[in-house]
Amino acid sequence: MMTKEMKRLPMRLGAALILGSVVIALVACSGSSRVRKPAELTTVTNQFDLQPVWSTSVGSSEGFNFHPIVAGDAVYAASHRGNLVKIDLASGNKVWEASVPERLSVGPGSDGRTTVAVTTKGTVYAYDDTGKQIWKVSVGSEVLSEPVVAGGVVIVRALDNRFVGLDAQTGAKKWTYQRQQSALSLRVGYGMLAIGNEVIVTGFAGGRFGMIAIANGGLVWETPVSFPKGFSEIERLNDVTAKPSMEGEILCAVSYQGRIGCGQARTGNLLWFKDYSSYTGTSQSTDMVFSANDKSYVTAFATKDGTRVWENTQLIYRDVGESLAVGRVLLMGDAQGYIHAFSQANGEMVARIRHDSSPISAAPIAVGGLILIQSQGGKIAAYSPK
Repeated sequence: MMTKEMKRLPMRLGAALILGSVVIALVACSGSSRVRKPAELTTVTNQFDLQPVWSTSVGSSEGFNFHPIVAGDAVYAASHRGNLVKIDLASGNKVWEASVPERLSVGPGSDGRTTVAVTTKGTVYAYDDTGKQIWKVSVGSEVLSEPVVAGGVVIVRALDNRFVGLDAQTGAKKWTYQRQQSALSLRVGYGMLAIGNEVIVTGFAGGRFGMIAIANGGLVWETPVSFPKGFSEIERLNDVTAKPSMEGEILCAVSYQGRIGCGQARTGNLLWFKDYSSYTGTSQSTDMVFSANDKSYVTAFATKDGTRVWENTQLIYRDVGESLAVGRVLLMGDAQGYIHAFSQANGEMVARIRHDSSPISAAPIAVGGLILIQSQGGKIAAYSPK
């Protein structure tokens, strides 16, 4: 029998839990009364527009969650069927296109010199800046977390809670950092935020997040955002799965079935935390942190003390994706390919455009006066805010 907690888990979480080394599939309920009906879209008079500059297709994600990445003057993107591309940021022209000889689960990661993608079997393929393959290495476990390339190191996070640092030029293993395996965890990619070439910040199971040194894999600090509650293992699921966000010296993170909180980047000391649940993470402006919960309620908190500033419920059950705070608006996609814009000041919906008809789970990217968006259907486009 499916529990109430199971029914709340959205399909983007991979439709599975990991119990030890056993994957438990979550089967959708057949009764129509149990289906979450997405909110109908109301009419919005756009107060600004996103004008298309260029668009191209990289291929479908096919159920996986691919994110584009910007390095220098180029965009790197990938698809499940092994298409890996470098795109000129200004024109949208493909600079090179490589065909990875296996199905991909995640990618790409790039520093503009080395670009990597990871297969469904845990093999990391690396390419130089001409699109030529330079090495491949197996990490011995499935990978759903977007790899990071920084400081001459490729950081890969495997589903068995290992972080592996590989030499970006040769693929040689530089270090391994092993986390304890939880009794039950979400089968998702845990986001990693690179801060310069020195450290990454990432979430862990059990409501914790921490900072890891890129050079040697050492744990710099670790702090709890929240603590497991309830009696069953499912009730106690409390993972910080999404990539933390950072603005200035303040880091913010949120856990599933737990809390949202912000703290000092140097020490990890929390300034505040509030009860909240999200699998799409946080984004920040100079004075607010934004997140969307599992019902797609969008909420703004004051960064300094966690005061709830506003909450918008217009997108209930539309399965919104990761967000971007840029200028005076908050942008996020939904499961039907729409991009929604909210006023950061009061949560009013101020614009909406249709990117395509497939889900948008990856956060938009702001770079060089453009907004980049990739859908799960494979369309990647650059828009100019007007």
